[in-house]
Amino acid sequence: MLALEIVFWLCVALILWTQLGYALALALLARLLARAHPARALARAGDAEGGERAGRAPAAAPPSMSLIVAAHDEQGVIAAKVQNALELDYPRERLQLIVACDGCTDATAERARQAGADLVLELPRGGKIRAQDAAVARAGGEIVAFSDANAQWERGAARALIEAFADPRVGYACGQVRFVQAATGAAAGNQEGVYWRYELAVRALESRLSSITAGNGAIYATRREAYIVVDPVMGHDLSLPFNMVKRGLRAVYVPGARASEKMVPSLGGEFARKRRMMSHTWPILVRGGMLSPRGYPPGYALMIISHRLLRYCTPALHALALAANVALVAAGAGSLYTVTLALQLALLAGAALAGAVRVRPLLIARYYVLSTASPAAGLWDWLRHGTPAAWEAAEGTR
Repeated sequence: MLALEIVFWLCVALILWTQLGYALALALLARLLARAHPARALARAGDAEGGERAGRAPAAAPPSMSLIVAAHDEQGVIAAKVQNALELDYPRERLQLIVACDGCTDATAERARQAGADLVLELPRGGKIRAQDAAVARAGGEIVAFSDANAQWERGAARALIEAFADPRVGYACGQVRFVQAATGAAAGNQEGVYWRYELAVRALESRLSSITAGNGAIYATRREAYIVVDPVMGHDLSLPFNMVKRGLRAVYVPGARASEKMVPSLGGEFARKRRMMSHTWPILVRGGMLSPRGYPPGYALMIISHRLLRYCTPALHALALAANVALVAAGAGSLYTVTLALQLALLAGAALAGAVRVRPLLIARYYVLSTASPAAGLWDWLRHGTPAAWEAAEGTR
């Protein structure tokens, strides 16, 4: 019985750490840093915001930037994306807009040219990463920035993102993507927005203390000479930040660089999206170098374990906790374990009821259960039939 208790409480502790304790620890460390080294904390905060840093006048002209949009059959949104890019508050002569068409079978390339893209590449289908690689090879900018075809940048987003590179230690900068959803509260099936706000708060703390452990595809950039060619099944969101750290550079979050995307409307669609993403994540963990400590500062290694490895292992931790809890109750271990089992079953029951009773607490429970299950589903997909490099647009996001 002692062994079962150890397994149960260890799993509970690891779940609580990765879901809540890690963020609280980062917040505490950030506060202690601000008190002990106020000048350093202020400088880091200024870098994260992407604004003018203390004691340095604004540059006469920003660095040249190549904005790359990889697209597969995006004829419905590509013209709006090109227009959005050309309306950015960035000197036109220093902005190169490249649309990399990944095996498009529709009018994406033609509409991108008509809308004013500087360079349109018509490539064979090879996946998003290979399309981005081809575009970087043709890019002329000192900074290469990336965005999705359905992402709309705010007018000042490019300048805010570029400002992060005034620090020569920064190799990668990621902006803030906001998910747009027509319905809210119980009317909204997908509760991704609740999680995403929490994730961005954690990302801001990681950036302030060290480097972020993941980015997003809607708005990010790297130095042209720091760009890394990765395996086509390993997306930039997860591959680039930790690889930058291994090369002695920082990967930072710039909340002042804002973009928006449509959210997947249904929770089932969100689960399918996360499942697909996780099938790309496991290769990065297992053979992509993320779990190798070589090149990591100790603090960043702890971030990778806490925010990535343990987060992705949460399905197994929950399954072990539930199995151990059932065994403890069956063995008559005490009323405490009856309560903990009831809490776990209540979470599962709430998730099951959310389809019929659309109240927000139940929808959040369902979101948590399905999002927690997605790493296991993605692992199963990867082990069973591998991960394709090509991608399709998520349901309802165009």
